[in-house]
Amino acid sequence: MALTPKQERFAQLVAEGKTQADAYRGAYNVGENTKAATVIKRAGELMTDGVITGRIEELRKPIIESIGITLESHLKDLMTLRNLAVKNNQINAAITAEIARGKAAGVSVDKINVSAKMSMETLDLKNLNDKELEIMMGMLAKTTVD
Repeated sequence: MALTPKQERFAQLVAEGKTQADAYRGAYNVGENTKAATVIKRAGELMTDGVITGRIEELRKPIIESIGITLESHLKDLMTLRNLAVKNNQINAAITAEIARGKAAGVSVDKINVSAKMSMETLDLKNLNDKELEIMMGMLAKTTVD
């Protein structure tokens, strides 16, 4: 099944690294008054479509192959850097490399405190389904926190 032009644009934007919500805004005619929750929900719905997610993977594959990095090679390089730092008695550098290795492997994650001002509407997180909550968490992870 072929994607519509808007679905294709959405897939391209996600593959380029945009958040799902930003990709939705870039691909669809979203008005200024559209609620953020609506954008998140619609973007999440698109991401449940196997044809769209397959296209995103297809678009990302050449990029990943061209840089020649895999999780395994990345973790190995970080371990080499850590060991070199230890050998040179650069403990802070060794710790930094080990933290980066843990994050890349998914063993270690950053915890952040986020506060936000909301306009007239407040978002009740208790009423979000699992997919909407996952999308919201993804958006929060990509925001800059002071």
